[in-house]
Amino acid sequence: MERGIVRSAEAGDVERLLEIYAYYVRNTAITFDVEVPEAERFRAHMEEIKRRYPFLVLEQNGRIEGYACAGPFKDRAAYDWSCELTIYLSRDAQGKGLGRYLYSELEERLKRMGMLNLYACIAYPETEDAYLTRNSAEFHAHLGFVLCGRFNRCGYKFDRWYDMIWMEKQIGEHRSHQPAVVPFPETERN
Repeated sequence: MERGIVRSAEAGDVERLLEIYAYYVRNTAITFDVEVPEAERFRAHMEEIKRRYPFLVLEQNGRIEGYACAGPFKDRAAYDWSCELTIYLSRDAQGKGLGRYLYSELEERLKRMGMLNLYACIAYPETEDAYLTRNSAEFHAHLGFVLCGRFNRCGYKFDRWYDMIWMEKQIGEHRSHQPAVVPFPETERN
């Protein structure tokens, strides 16, 4: 099976990225967004991320089938070596190993930046239902993430309460004199 190509997201991709994301907003509790963001807001968010972090798309046969990005974990300088990850695949692209492929490409770029700690904020059901399973937590666990925190009944969607968990993965050596992180666009030029 062809995995496709991974490239940086472009402004012209926003419509397709929103199409992918809209399914999760409207039909699942995977995201706690309850309304699909407007295209301009999504585009501005994407461009803000790209100033420092990778925002990648997976393209197969000329069609975007998913996206993944990193963003700040917290906005204090001491957290510069930590980032939060996001991934969404089109429904048709699930279960084919594309999420693993896309995440590994994202992780490789983050390593080149000097990033050390990856975090995933994941909606988590006390009991699985039609809107939310534990698949995302299991996906992250298969990639080496470990549970590091849980917030109980903090998200309300579809007339139900859901938990949220944090999972983490360390991908680099933590030193007493840690080199600075290099913003993503600069690492791609080198």
